[in-house]
Amino acid sequence: MFSIPVADLAFLAAALVVAGAVTGLLAGVFGVGGGAVVVPILYWCFGFLGVPEDIRMPLCVGTSLAVIIPTSIRSFNAHRAKGAADTSIVRAWAVPVVLGVLVGSLIARYAPAGVFKGVFAGVAFVSAIRLLFGRDSWRLPGELKPGPLMSAYGLGIGVLSTLMGIGGGQLSNLFMTLYGRPIHQAVATSAGLGVLISIPGALGAVYAGWPQMSRLPPLSLGYVSLIAFALMVPTSMWTAPIGARLAHRLSKRRLEVAFGIFLLLVSMRFLASLLGY
Repeated sequence: MFSIPVADLAFLAAALVVAGAVTGLLAGVFGVGGGAVVVPILYWCFGFLGVPEDIRMPLCVGTSLAVIIPTSIRSFNAHRAKGAADTSIVRAWAVPVVLGVLVGSLIARYAPAGVFKGVFAGVAFVSAIRLLFGRDSWRLPGELKPGPLMSAYGLGIGVLSTLMGIGGGQLSNLFMTLYGRPIHQAVATSAGLGVLISIPGALGAVYAGWPQMSRLPPLSLGYVSLIAFALMVPTSMWTAPIGARLAHRLSKRRLEVAFGIFLLLVSMRFLASLLGY
């Protein structure tokens, strides 16, 4: 089933290496962990390999979470060195986010592929609209501070991020900017959140995919492809600090527009896939 020509394997390997570089760059610029790029690319690559449709999206999501681990760590360290990250928010969200990841991992074990695509497209679309067309007057009342509401946000971010295969940057950026936090601070803080989500999320993907081991490509550990991980991580770690430096050189509006366009394109791609195109 997974036997394909050597030339095609070489092409796929090159595509994964390049995808890793783009992942690291976006992790640094947007604080998103790069999962929004990794998942669509892996979806195409695994489709080329003939991975069945019903397990392809979960495999993409789990592998993305694994790739995000080192990328998020390096991106967060680069932002923290510049003093941009609000570590108090990372600490306040730590427990509810991890609990959300655990819930998301349980859902991932039994949910159909359409759930992953729908969550991915929906969250990316809402975030894109907020960034492209939102106004400063679009604010939630009060402040973003520790409490029951903030814990609920963290739980939701953990669940949805696990089902999307992202580091939580899209969602935490959305909440932080709606509460009036600067986009640069939101990006830097989100990079730290990616560390909290990616590690338990990747472990949860291994658990969720364990019953499907006989149907997965070679060198897969549950819903984590070790081959894709090995090819993408080196270049993503190399480009993450470059992206972080670039983020601090861009204006607030340019960063918002760039991030919004990126999320809108990703959302449209998965919506089309969900509709069978």
